[in-house]
Amino acid sequence: MRYSLPTPAQPFKIGTRGSPLALAQAHETRARLAAAFDLPHEAFQIEVISVTGDRVQDRPLKEIGGKGLFTREIEEAMLDGTIDIAVHSMKDMPVLQPEGLLLNTYLPREDVRDAFISLNGKPLGDLVAGSVVGTSSLRRQAQLKLRRPDLEVVEFRGNVQTRLKKLADGVADATFLAMAGLNRLKMDDVPKVAIDVGDMLPAIAQGAIGIERRADDHRAADMLAAIHDGPTGQRLAAERAFLAELDGSCETPIAGLAELDGTTLRLRGEVIRPDGSEAKGDDITVPVEDGAEAGRQMARKLLTQAGDGFFDWRSA
Repeated sequence: MRYSLPTPAQPFKIGTRGSPLALAQAHETRARLAAAFDLPHEAFQIEVISVTGDRVQDRPLKEIGGKGLFTREIEEAMLDGTIDIAVHSMKDMPVLQPEGLLLNTYLPREDVRDAFISLNGKPLGDLVAGSVVGTSSLRRQAQLKLRRPDLEVVEFRGNVQTRLKKLADGVADATFLAMAGLNRLKMDDVPKVAIDVGDMLPAIAQGAIGIERRADDHRAADMLAAIHDGPTGQRLAAERAFLAELDGSCETPIAGLAELDGTTLRLRGEVIRPDGSEAKGDDITVPVEDGAEAGRQMARKLLTQAGDGFFDWRSA
């Protein structure tokens, strides 16, 4: 390495949100860096940064600004030098980063599936008509309304533990969580049914951890290169190109998944009306190196099929 490695006296600072899942992801990043460079964990300092998306829990994300609410304060801390890198859940990340920041390091992807959570552990198909399902995800809301219009959907924000408590308190009969989050938190005791991706496509980049750095920080670039997972990067290149071409945000119900098979990449994408009345989807297989362009082409195709006003959540 061309630069001096961090030490306990001068630690490498890792920025993160303060939720248990965010902290688990930051600790995984620290462990991988420490192992890659044979350094003590004390050479890496985890800095918890409060973000608007976590502080404001009483309103839907679409009313207060969308995905950037989970990253803005962390990115500001990186730009002013308070932290060296930031660890993010990639499904929360906008497709564009602020000037001066770069997001091109990914850890090996976890289980991409959604988990259906109910107190009795039964699957979605067993939920009786009129049952209440809580979720803050517009994608999950729309997919649920498409498949089960006989259910009631309510806003259900908060971290994993908060949502499980709301479920136990009877705010809803069921909810959805990401299998990746439950696995990373080692919450094997949560009554859940993993939903096959063929039945419910996940959010773009679900299950992936991304690490952001300053574009001119060459030491961070060299260190992160040692823990980057190439296959995850190839998959996310296709998915995030699809999302970017759709101009996706927390206000648009979009799902997608790229999977690798040797030198080929299969990309599935879906856009859904917010009221769940209609969905448009596509499924293509291309060489891995063509994944990003395939994502853009799929997005343009679905936008053409959807037509104007397809994503207008106000009519939902």
